Amino acid sequence: MIKRVLIVDDEKDIRRVVQISLEKFAGWQAFLAESGEEGLLKAKTEQPLDAILLDVSMPDMDGFQVYDRLRSDVATRSIPVILLTAKVLPSDSQRFAKMGVAGVITKPFDPMTVWNQVNTILGW
Repeated sequence: MIKRVLIVDDEKDIRRVVQISLEKFAGWQAFLAESGEEGLLKAKTEQPLDAILLDVSMPDMDGFQVYDRLRSDVATRSIPVILLTAKVLPSDSQRFAKMGVAGVITKPFDPMTVWNQVNTILGW
């Protein structure tokens, strides 16, 4: 079965690189959103989704706010979320663990293997 993954990131180049990695190397279907609001909308309209890759640092609505809204909605609360972030401090790691995210991928990442990181984190 082909995995369906939503990529939410305000940086166009990041969205595109991750999309290419997931589609070309893993054979998955990727959906793109450039903002938290668009990500929330697509999380509902592109069901069923197997995972969401969510940027932490975005304008208007950051990844933490998006994550909270995903978890508060019965339609999206069970979708595994992997955070994409450039900033991982020791306190961040503790916060991520308490949030219940599936995992964290730090930027910069290797475009050739990011699909495998997702695969490993989610046990696919």
